[in-house]
Amino acid sequence: MLAVGGDSASGKTTLATGLVDAIGPDRCTAICVDDYHRFDRAERTELPFTPLHPDCNYVDIMEQHLQMLATGQPILKPVYDHSTGTFTRPRYVEPRQFVIIEGLLPLFTKLSRACFDISVFLDPPEEIRRQWKIKRDTSKRGYTAAQVEADLERREPESAEFIRPQRRHADIVVRFAPVPSRNDPPGTPLSAELLLRPTIQHPPLSHILTDDHRTAMHLKIIRDNDGTPVDCLHVHGHANHDEIQMLQKEIWAGVADKREMPEGLGSVGPGERSEPLAMTQLLLLYHLMQEVYQA
Repeated sequence: MLAVGGDSASGKTTLATGLVDAIGPDRCTAICVDDYHRFDRAERTELPFTPLHPDCNYVDIMEQHLQMLATGQPILKPVYDHSTGTFTRPRYVEPRQFVIIEGLLPLFTKLSRACFDISVFLDPPEEIRRQWKIKRDTSKRGYTAAQVEADLERREPESAEFIRPQRRHADIVVRFAPVPSRNDPPGTPLSAELLLRPTIQHPPLSHILTDDHRTAMHLKIIRDNDGTPVDCLHVHGHANHDEIQMLQKEIWAGVADKREMPEGLGSVGPGERSEPLAMTQLLLLYHLMQEVYQA
């Protein structure tokens, strides 16, 4: 089981969808735990808190369902329609070989965290996340830009209190952002910075990332938010596709499950591709495959 956590519009669904496509829907169950909201959109207008607050969600039912999925049992999952802000008919869900859980609060409680083999938290710079949220909510959820801006301001205290602290519990923290020291032209794909915490065993990278590959990826040790040293993998947005694919194949060669490396990683929309996203998805697939093999 993999948890994909992060704030609203941080890229969770894009990351998870690519993993499901790579694994295959016949082998993978994907669930959004934002479906466990207690109130619909109309009801929330009268409440003193937002969907980011645990009191706005059935956290206890989410915990129960995560435990059931982790032990191979089916669940009857609530369904929240984000396009209308209403609840629809619950869905019967059976866990397949791989289970991917994404949402606002998957790492919020100790019990929910214990259900996962691997966890990732998406941590883009706030100004980028705001741009993503405005674009998504105006194009797909029927909001105006002014409404999204107001909602972001209202959510900020709860984001700081309940969402961002989940970052410290993730095995991998991913930040998609421009490289501060570069003056890349507009349209250059965002680079990725991946903190690889020693809570799980990551693929050996030092022998792969030689000086010849520094234009695509490099690995160094930095200080985490709490001052702890941690490996940090940088994947450059301007990296050449062929070079990244060669590095991916070298990493995939260490996977215990000897299936062919999946194709199509890194999609961010029709005709759009991100090499840093592709590498992030590949590393998560590496861990998922290793977990299955070890089990």
